[in-house]
Amino acid sequence: MSNQVAQQYDKRPRFKEQGTVKSKSPGISISKYISYLFLIVLCIIWIIPVVFGITTSFRSQSEVVSSGFRLFPKEWIFDNYVAILENTSTAPILRWLMNSLFIASMHTLLVVVVISITGYGYSRMKFKGRDTLFFTLLGISFFPGVVNLIPSYKIIDALGWVNTSWAMIIPGLAGMGNIFLVRQFMNGIPKDLDESAHVDGAGHFRIYFSIILPLIKPVLIVCALFSFTGSWNDFLWPVIVFTDVDKMPVTAGLLLLQDIYGNYRMIGQLMGSAVLAIIPTLLLFLFAQKYFVQSINLNSGIKG
Repeated sequence: MSNQVAQQYDKRPRFKEQGTVKSKSPGISISKYISYLFLIVLCIIWIIPVVFGITTSFRSQSEVVSSGFRLFPKEWIFDNYVAILENTSTAPILRWLMNSLFIASMHTLLVVVVISITGYGYSRMKFKGRDTLFFTLLGISFFPGVVNLIPSYKIIDALGWVNTSWAMIIPGLAGMGNIFLVRQFMNGIPKDLDESAHVDGAGHFRIYFSIILPLIKPVLIVCALFSFTGSWNDFLWPVIVFTDVDKMPVTAGLLLLQDIYGNYRMIGQLMGSAVLAIIPTLLLFLFAQKYFVQSINLNSGIKG
C-alpha cells in the first residue's frame, strides 16, 4: 500500500523551485516602433501651430510682419496682454470670457440633467416604439447642423432670445450623441438592481436618483466635457444671434478684432486673446481626462 502511494506521489506534476524559472519579457515588435514613430510625428505636426500661436502672442507687431516664420520671438514682450486687458470698450476680452463661462456652464448643467433623464427613459423604461423613436432621432441627428440654422434662428427670434444668453444655452440640450453614450452606458448596468429596487417599492425616480445616477457619473462627466467645449468653441451660431458687443461670447468677440476689410491688424493681440480663450477648456481636459477610460468601459460603474 505504501509503495502505491509513493508511486502516485512520484507521478504528480512537480514545480520548479522559485528562482530557477527565467521569464522572458516579450520584445517590442517593429510594428509598435512604427506606430510610436507615427504618433510622435503626428503630435509634432499638431503641436507646432499651437506653440507658434502662443509665442506669437509675445511678439511685437513689427516682428510679426517682418520676421516670417520663427518658432520663438526675438524679444519676449507682454504688451499684447496688457493692451487686451486694458481695452474695455471695443474688445472687452474679460467680459467676453465671463459671458462664455456663464453660457457654457449653464448649457453643460442643463445638458447633464436632460441627457441623464432621457437616457434613463430609453434604457430602462418600456413603452411602445421606444427603440424605433430612438434610432429615428439618432439618424436625423446625422444631418449637418447648418441645415437647422434658419429654423433655429426663427424660433429664437420668436421667443425674443436674440442678443440673450438663452439663445446659446437652450439649443442643443438634447443632443442625440450624448444621449446615445448615456443609454449605452446604462445598458451595461445590470437590471437586477432595478428589479430589486422595484421589489422594495421604489419607483422610477427613486431608482434614477439613488441607483442609476451615481453609477453613470463617468459618462456624464465626459458628456459634460464635450458639451462645455462645444458651447465654448461655438463660433457660427453666436455670430448670428449676437450683435451687442457686451453680450457676446469670446469666440464671436474675436471677430471684432479685424478691420473693415476683414484683415487682422494686431496679430499679437489676436493670438493673446486666443490663448486666454483656450485656458478654461485646457484646464477642464486636464481635470477630466481620467474619466474618458471609465466611460469607455460600460461596466465601470459596477464594483464587484
